[in-house]
Amino acid sequence: MRAQNELESFAHRCRVYYEDTDAGGIVYYVNYLKFMERARTERLRDLGFAQSALAGENLLFVVHSSEARYHAPARLDDELLVSAEVIELNRASLRFRQQVRRATDDALLCEGQFLVACVRADSLKPRAFPEALRAAFAGLSGAGTSKAGD
Repeated sequence: MRAQNELESFAHRCRVYYEDTDAGGIVYYVNYLKFMERARTERLRDLGFAQSALAGENLLFVVHSSEARYHAPARLDDELLVSAEVIELNRASLRFRQQVRRATDDALLCEGQFLVACVRADSLKPRAFPEALRAAFAGLSGAGTSKAGD
């Protein structure tokens, strides 16, 4: 199903620390992926689901694929707003669109899309979302049906 974005948008706030930067004080490119991972985790938490509790239910999320585009650098001490928008919900996967923006001027620094699969913790095989989790994500992405084959 394609997302409708009927609910309020979500953004995780974080700060750039020295450990996030290279020798020039600019955020090292791979750290944007870490910021986006944290935003997806906080989005789940915002919906009432902790990843630690889901793991106890034999459920894990794994990144199947990622795409990122870099537009401008973040620097030491910048405050960032990292969005995590569900744009596609399937039987056993989600697609997120994410952006990293500098809080002071709303400049777009990095954007990307991530296909995240729902798998069994014991076998790492795909599994359908539990109904409560599916309903929470469906509330984010509107009503519709899953894609066949996912």
